[in-house]
Amino acid sequence: MTHLKIENVNLDIKRNSILKDINLSLEDGKIYGLLGRNGAGKTTLLSLIASFRESSAGAVTIDGKVPFENDEMADEVQFSYEYDYSEFTETVEEIIGDYARYKPNYDMDYSDKLLKGFRIDKKKVIGELSKGQQAAVNAVTGLATGAEITIFDEVTSGMDAPAREYFYKEVLSMKEHKAGIIILSTHIVSEMDYLFDDVIIIDQGAVLLHEDIDTLLSKGVRVTGSVERVNAFTKNMTVLASETLGPTRSDMVLGTADYDGDDLEFSPIKLQELFIHITEREEDHE
Repeated sequence: MTHLKIENVNLDIKRNSILKDINLSLEDGKIYGLLGRNGAGKTTLLSLIASFRESSAGAVTIDGKVPFENDEMADEVQFSYEYDYSEFTETVEEIIGDYARYKPNYDMDYSDKLLKGFRIDKKKVIGELSKGQQAAVNAVTGLATGAEITIFDEVTSGMDAPAREYFYKEVLSMKEHKAGIIILSTHIVSEMDYLFDDVIIIDQGAVLLHEDIDTLLSKGVRVTGSVERVNAFTKNMTVLASETLGPTRSDMVLGTADYDGDDLEFSPIKLQELFIHITEREEDHE
């Protein structure tokens, strides 16, 4: 059972505070959705988990051990991210072969199956593939590596809809058939939300929340009715957003919606809506 722990982690770069007091605990058998606006610190946090850099303070541990500069733990984390192969002259087969040589648990048979699923000819030069096909190659290496912790950072960027759907299916299959931790960092929240067991939202280098998705979604509701009735019902609640059209008002709120009357309508809030409004700042309205 793999356990990733991030305790009191800070990262400062050139006197700028990039990550601030990050505390997270991630467990085996879950898919974690890591969400945040551009510049929030998502990729920086993932680079710490992958031991691409060291934190300024605090600790990142896997099963109680520090992975940074620890050769024995080098294969425990796989970090797949958007990469530009346009200048590469090697074939897909050569790229994957080179990659697999450094990953002892790499499943070449599964890798070949994935390439066929993405409709990628492994004999082609990777630099001549489209951006979406290059992204699919990155997805293939991530899925087939067999790491204890697998990170996909915007790995679907450039993929067409069928390729993205194939990737999502394989991520779910990976969770079902192999123990481990999967982290998906994405801007396509509306497409991926059904994959997540837990959601982590970071903003301006700090964790805003970490909750299982059902608990998070149960906290939000949209209340619709007459302006007077909606105002009265939501006046003591946290209102994330409001829309008024003539005599009708709709409030997106955090809180329970216990109500016996029939003059208000209640509907669930989607994760993307919650994410957008939870990370909104005052300057966004100026």
